[in-house]
Amino acid sequence: MEDAELKKVLETLMFITDAPLPVSRIMQLCEIRNKERVENALAELRKSYDDEGRTLQVMQVAGGWQLATRPEYGLWVRKLYHNKMTVRLTQAALETLCIIAYKQPLTRAEIEAIRGVEVIGPLDTLSQRRLITVVGRRESIGRPILYGTTSEFLRQFGLNSLDSLPKLESFNIENMAAAAQSTAVELIEEESAVETVAEGAPPEDPIQAADEQFPAGETAEAADPAQEAEAPLQEQPAPEAVELSAEPAVEAAVSEQPAEAAPEEPHEGN
Repeated sequence: MEDAELKKVLETLMFITDAPLPVSRIMQLCEIRNKERVENALAELRKSYDDEGRTLQVMQVAGGWQLATRPEYGLWVRKLYHNKMTVRLTQAALETLCIIAYKQPLTRAEIEAIRGVEVIGPLDTLSQRRLITVVGRRESIGRPILYGTTSEFLRQFGLNSLDSLPKLESFNIENMAAAAQSTAVELIEEESAVETVAEGAPPEDPIQAADEQFPAGETAEAADPAQEAEAPLQEQPAPEAVELSAEPAVEAAVSEQPAEAAPEEPHEGN
């Protein structure tokens, strides 16, 4: 097979595959035993794509080769698929993934010791997304499971190998701490805003709610809205005309009532 024909075959294979193709697999498909020849053909094909400014690029990712879109055109791909290709992870999952990527292999207890909180949920999420997997067991008491990253992790983040990860020394720890602090402040403000909007919601502690609603000396019966509505009507004084007319009625009733006969005194002769 000529070199020009080999480049066309390589371009076809990389275009049609949905996963990076290792050089060994390409050699098997093309029936070529010279590894250096295949690598040179791939490098020349990648250079021609870059020189011509094509929207596609030949990438060496996750230990293999694949055709992919350039980052500056990712917006149009997301519009086509309505953000279905975007992998969204929570802050806890991202922190857990970073720890595993830089310190792998790790047990769950070792990850929790670094994060300071439990990581059962993040581990399940990362496993479902195929970003981490079980890579073995620690030779210690209980033989705990060891976790490590997968080739899907490398492909999602555009890395050829773990050696392509940014060095920890390159990160500005002060800036990272400031960013984390600002994020925490924003989260607290958001939670406060939510609590302010939800006015009228009952407190979580029912005892505290009862103390706030009924001060000392009062009972829950005073909180009955029906009784509260009747109380003002009962407290209002009656008009003076009614009071004046009521007094003679009482006197008349008293005067009309017949006097009780005095009990007869016993006579000695009876």
